[in-house]
Amino acid sequence: MVHHLGLYNSILNQYVSELRNVEVQHDRMRFRRNLERIGEIMAYEISKLMIYEEVEITTPLGASNMHIPKEQPILGTILRAGLPLHQGFLNYFDHADNAFISAYRKHHKDGSFEIALEYISCPSLENRTLILCDPMLATGSSIVMTYKAMMEKGIPRHTHIVCAIASAQGIEHVKSHLSENVTIWAAAVDEELTAQAYIVPGLGDAGDLAFGEKL
Repeated sequence: MVHHLGLYNSILNQYVSELRNVEVQHDRMRFRRNLERIGEIMAYEISKLMIYEEVEITTPLGASNMHIPKEQPILGTILRAGLPLHQGFLNYFDHADNAFISAYRKHHKDGSFEIALEYISCPSLENRTLILCDPMLATGSSIVMTYKAMMEKGIPRHTHIVCAIASAQGIEHVKSHLSENVTIWAAAVDEELTAQAYIVPGLGDAGDLAFGEKL
């Protein structure tokens, strides 16, 4: 299942427009904060699908029966670009367990690249809800590789893959390679993917815009 939240008018679209805008992108703090805001909105939407239980809460004047999440999700993030998006989720799921994954494009001199996965720090995923954050879903290869590598830590009950901008091709790649227990959430979906696997119109390199250019 795919949730394209940008199809509906909401404040989310303002944050995405600022992420894309070259006149706003020079402000790294605002770029990171907009990714964080998108994470917060996505966290709220995903929270509607979680399992809840009724508990009795004691107040200064009596008692109140409330429905709260039965468990917290596991928040997984692909370094480094995913960190601000991850923080948005952590602001809402503040007792969540966390996972961090190093997956990046290793470029060759001929312009081609491969996905390098070097590090995973992750709790048991068995029968848990996993939320996996990466701002850009381009080809979908890094998400698929990351997901399959994380399955060595257990099989989640359900996985939510969250991105700010996805390509239509990347979404199809994920849908064709991952199980039915995976939901994709995107704030925006772009149709074009260049030969170098960059999303168009996209926004550029999310990691560089958030934290500075890398060698």
